[in-house]
Amino acid sequence: MQRRRRGVDVGLILLLSQVFQVGLENIPPVTLGTLALNVFVFLKPLKPLLKVCISVDQGYHRKDWQRLLLAPVHHADDWHLYFNMVSLLWKGIKLERKLGSILFGYIIAVFSVLIGIVYMVLEFALAELLNDPSYKMNCAVGFSGVLFALKVLNNHYHPGGTSNIMGIPISSRYACWLELVAIHLCSPGTSFAGHLAGILVGLMYTMGPLKMLMKATAGDFSYFNDSAGQRDYYSGYSRHPSYPYNTPGDYDMYTGGLTEEEQFERALRNSLHDRAALSLYAYATQALGVLNPSKRLEKKRIG
Repeated sequence: MQRRRRGVDVGLILLLSQVFQVGLENIPPVTLGTLALNVFVFLKPLKPLLKVCISVDQGYHRKDWQRLLLAPVHHADDWHLYFNMVSLLWKGIKLERKLGSILFGYIIAVFSVLIGIVYMVLEFALAELLNDPSYKMNCAVGFSGVLFALKVLNNHYHPGGTSNIMGIPISSRYACWLELVAIHLCSPGTSFAGHLAGILVGLMYTMGPLKMLMKATAGDFSYFNDSAGQRDYYSGYSRHPSYPYNTPGDYDMYTGGLTEEEQFERALRNSLHDRAALSLYAYATQALGVLNPSKRLEKKRIG
């Protein structure tokens, strides 16, 4: 599978425009660095998508473990990159401000690898339970699994509030679950396991043992103290006195006035007008989506 090209990368231009509207000085370092890495890899991909996407067959059976590192930072086209990185901006500014740059960077690194592992476990389980080995061929790429996990963390550290998912009001605490189901029902070709893996990893951190395991392997335990995050600091980043993002409404500057859920709905509408996109992934999942290439393409490649 090759990246889809549309001539001018409009999504990339819009992304860069919104980054500069926010202001580079107002984006904390780990969020900015992660965004820059994804853009750089999009412009200079390390390998073709079929050689970086993660699957049970390629990752586990063929021992191509480098895919765990490569899959999250590769995107199929400019719109896939755009929606994922706008979502990263929204979550990254809030979470990195809350947790601090060192802990947030540690979380991004661990989540990026762990979500790929959980994804393979889920696909392997589906293959065994349904007696369908084709699940082991499903190959995923994109940063959206990490974004689903960050959404769980954001709801944990910023509790309360209501989200509107396709016209349905729901507590933000449960919004990720409704998004998971809505995306799968509207776009059956997308990776349900990839999205679910992100949610599960997020829950493993907020409610399970993952936070303690990460704390045990960290050099500075103080970064795992929730009260430390209240100090509103960035390691190596000096917050500008006129930093504009102090309330949720201030994020309108780079979201065009849309909430994350409204961005999701816009992405869904775009997908319905783009039949070519539906053959690879739906634009609905590009706000938070994991690319799930078709089984036919993967089988052809390894056949």
